[in-house]
Amino acid sequence: MTETKTPSAGPADPSRRSAIATLAGAAAATSLPLWARYTHAQTAAPIRIGFQMHATGIGSAYGRWYDRTTQAAARLINEAGGINGRPVEIITEDDGTDPKRGAEVVEKFATQHNCDVGYGTLFSHVVMGSAPRAGELQLPYFVVSEGHHVASGKLNRWTVQPGITDVKSQVMAMAPFVAETLGKKVTMIFPDYAFGHDHRDFFTEAMAANGGEVIAKLAIPPTETSFTKYFPKIPRETEVIYHVMVGPAVLTFVKEMGEFFGPSRPAIFGFIDSLEAVDLASPGLEFLEGTYFWEGMARYAQPDQTEFDRHYRAAIGIDQNGASTRDPKDVSTYAHMFGCWETLYVIKAGMEAAGYAGPADRQKLIEAVEAMTEWPLSNEHPQGAKLFNGKTHQVFGPQYISKLEGGRLNVVQTTPIEAGFYPDEVDYTTRSF
Repeated sequence: MTETKTPSAGPADPSRRSAIATLAGAAAATSLPLWARYTHAQTAAPIRIGFQMHATGIGSAYGRWYDRTTQAAARLINEAGGINGRPVEIITEDDGTDPKRGAEVVEKFATQHNCDVGYGTLFSHVVMGSAPRAGELQLPYFVVSEGHHVASGKLNRWTVQPGITDVKSQVMAMAPFVAETLGKKVTMIFPDYAFGHDHRDFFTEAMAANGGEVIAKLAIPPTETSFTKYFPKIPRETEVIYHVMVGPAVLTFVKEMGEFFGPSRPAIFGFIDSLEAVDLASPGLEFLEGTYFWEGMARYAQPDQTEFDRHYRAAIGIDQNGASTRDPKDVSTYAHMFGCWETLYVIKAGMEAAGYAGPADRQKLIEAVEAMTEWPLSNEHPQGAKLFNGKTHQVFGPQYISKLEGGRLNVVQTTPIEAGFYPDEVDYTTRSF
């Protein structure tokens, strides 16, 4: 990123569902009849956003909470008058957290559902399998992933990641803390696919830049269910274990790591991906007390909680511990799902700036988003202030380092936005549509 300006920081049935079931049904939820709310628009036809949901497969825990977040944001957008005076309709399709199905879902959005945009993909291998089809169909594709795939230039001008930071930015911001506070010799444990490879490559570079060294790299298949055979491969001289795991077996992974090391363990720094949607009070996690985690957004409400975080939690139905207000054992994927909320508001802002009226304006939408540069901390961007690089289609924001103390995560460091900056690797604005 070249010139920057730091702003003051301030399914039950996933096959097809809508944020507004019918005009009459939505009207009942507001004092102003819904038909009256949208009469100033050129058309009352809804803006159709195709939500590519990981309803099944290894990403299902994320998919469930990405859905809840999406529905909550869409509801608020509609209550405020929609986009350009038109209601928002969320069209949901399950991609099974599978690259091939992901591409099929993108095609359904464009050719069957007549969606204005595609949105919501998380797992990087699904993004890599889906984005090329979105480009061929000229469907704006707003991903809520973390991989470096967008900013690396591997994708196309139709693919944008404006609501969540990428792994390269995250690890660059984390590495100084690991090297200075925990140790210089690191063993990495990561999933063996694109997302994990980003961690492997970029954290290795970042540690070297901070005087550290990754001395072992343990790649684990994302479908693995037992991990005891991997832990003996950790070198004795390891000072820090860096873990980032995903999928339904994450709790097993952490428990087995505790059983292997017992009380004499190295320092541990984890990405909260390893425990997303997991209750930290679960038996077997006691050994993690005193270890550190990256969080994209703090699961537990902090003493300096902002009004924007309170607004966000209330809208989705999340308590101060990051769990559902209906069930304290139903723990959210709080460190990631804010990306859905913020991306929807970027789509809204982009469509309004472009005067978006329909699919003929898709190119104008992308160009309008490319022209954006910053978003302040707000109800629309509750995770923190953001800087957006229109050339690389990637957003940059703060990162949170938390320590597990007394069974809860307490933020001990918030990194500045610029800690995650890196040189541009692509200029999508020079590419054709």
